[in-house]
Amino acid sequence: MIIRLFDIILSLFGLIFLSPLFFGVFIFSYLFQQGSPLFRQLRVGRDKKLFTLIKFRTMKPETGSVGTHEVNPAQVTRWGHLLRKTKIDELPQLWNVLRGDMSLVGPRPCLPTQTELIRAREKMGVFTVRPGITGLAQIQEIDMSTPDLLANTDAEMIRTMSLRKYFKYIVRTICGSGFGDRVGKGGQKTEGR
Repeated sequence: MIIRLFDIILSLFGLIFLSPLFFGVFIFSYLFQQGSPLFRQLRVGRDKKLFTLIKFRTMKPETGSVGTHEVNPAQVTRWGHLLRKTKIDELPQLWNVLRGDMSLVGPRPCLPTQTELIRAREKMGVFTVRPGITGLAQIQEIDMSTPDLLANTDAEMIRTMSLRKYFKYIVRTICGSGFGDRVGKGGQKTEGR
């Protein structure tokens, strides 16, 4: 309950404080990229309920809704490369956190088509919590190309979660630990766009 309270406070603060950045990225994306500046994709949430995740678009509009490892790197726009490198593309997920679809800290939400990962997470009880923007797997650079390892790491994070670790994962992410979604080169990042 206390973590949800911090999710609400921090996501609301982030949306307000970062609104000039959101506005700038939105306008620049609108002017210099094709398609909507925002990208929406179905993800698997708490109790396996689907929700719509929101990010800044980093790929061409015709790119299919598949795992990032299945995407040709040429589909990422030049502007998208910068957004991914700086993790700015992830910031609209603060809205998902405020709505209650996600937490700031939790297992990264997978695509409904990532059945191997879903089975591994079901087995480990990972779907009992809200998915997150960051977490233990992200700062350890464990991605969705290794479903069993990821599910085990997610379960460990859930089992040992505390308010101190919640803030530790957030601070480490802000300070540059982990990476954004990796594109192509088979077997790297299996998250969606």
